[in-house]
Amino acid sequence: MTGVEKVSLDWSKLGFGYQKTDRRFIAHWKEGRWDAGTLTEDNSLHIHEGSCALHYGQQCFEGLKAFTTKDGRVVLFRPDENAKRMRRSAEALLMPPVPEEMFIRACEEVVRANLRWVPPYGYGASFYLRPFLIGVGENLGVKPAPEYIFSVFGSPVGPYFKGGLQPVRFITSEYDRAAPNGTGSVKVGGNYAASLRAHEIAVKEGFADCIYLDPATHTYIEEVGAANFFGITKDDRFVTPKSNSILPSITKYSLMHLAEQYLKMTVEERPVPIDSLGEFVEAGACGTAAVITPIGEIVHRKKSYTFYAGGKEVGPVSRKLYDLLTGIQTGVVEGPKGWVHEVR
Repeated sequence: MTGVEKVSLDWSKLGFGYQKTDRRFIAHWKEGRWDAGTLTEDNSLHIHEGSCALHYGQQCFEGLKAFTTKDGRVVLFRPDENAKRMRRSAEALLMPPVPEEMFIRACEEVVRANLRWVPPYGYGASFYLRPFLIGVGENLGVKPAPEYIFSVFGSPVGPYFKGGLQPVRFITSEYDRAAPNGTGSVKVGGNYAASLRAHEIAVKEGFADCIYLDPATHTYIEEVGAANFFGITKDDRFVTPKSNSILPSITKYSLMHLAEQYLKMTVEERPVPIDSLGEFVEAGACGTAAVITPIGEIVHRKKSYTFYAGGKEVGPVSRKLYDLLTGIQTGVVEGPKGWVHEVR
């Protein structure tokens, strides 16, 4: 997909924010079936005032990225995994799942319709896609919606945290983002609404975000803001938390595979006590938006834990994993079969 004239943007200075692009995809579910969906220039939704998404939070969403590769192709990273995760989220909230074929087709159509907004190779930027599913239609009582909208829009983005691949500081929170047997393992808006206050408090105290502990005992690490946690031990183990209230990050599972298969590390997905932070020489947050964000310091109950080089530099394993992951996404590194999906 070379030769497309790009919009006039400073690609190297993009933040993680919304920009209206040319077209987005929208499909409707009514009377038991999905329509074919279409592209539209309208970036506003027109929905009934009684829509379940507005009153009872019946909605879910995804996040994935399109990249320009070194040889000029445009690819999506593991869109099939996002489609499967959205299906799980939809089923948890009694919404009709979006067929995987429709999900991937919608993402492809949005990328093709907005090629001039897809950042060129070499700027550390990408085209972020936001698929979402909401319950709409005339309703008042607490029950599943009579109709649904599935839509996908996209925006060019840079790093989620300012500064890109630089260590940042986090503090543990007394707030919970999800209940022990609630919706923490699916990607629904309520989990993020519950995080807004804790995030604001952390930022006001000078941190990038907060770390959530398990809601039952507040002794185990769960999520790092809107991302997953990982740590690298002194004996070269990649460790990441396991809990039924953590969102299963596609980026995290990709990194686990890369650590084990490419770097020959031991990988452990297990409960991680907050008091065990001293065993890690590196730590990081990972996710579609964050990619890998090295953690320089974690403050827990006024006790400070710092990581590689006193929290001032990116650790060597985090750097290798970042280079591997972004290399696969941009066609520089040969990745596992099926990880990149070319948009033709």
